[in-house]
Amino acid sequence: MRISDFWRLMDDEFGAGYSRVLSSSLVLAGVGSRTADQALSAGVPPRQVWLALCEVQDVPPERRLGRDVKPR
Repeated sequence: MRISDFWRLMDDEFGAGYSRVLSSSLVLAGVGSRTADQALSAGVPPRQVWLALCEVQDVPPERRLGRDVKPR
């Protein structure tokens, strides 16, 4: 997963504004008790950060891959 995919998933699930609040303030045990921003800056893979965030926020498994996007 690329960082751009991480932010697309965040924005789709939580909204553009709230996703930035979550990434900068919510501490995630699954990535070493860091925020998503800190974990990404430290080199933790975006997929690992996304899944840790999904666990804490109770994102249902069926929404963890994001919404379907039709090809152009």
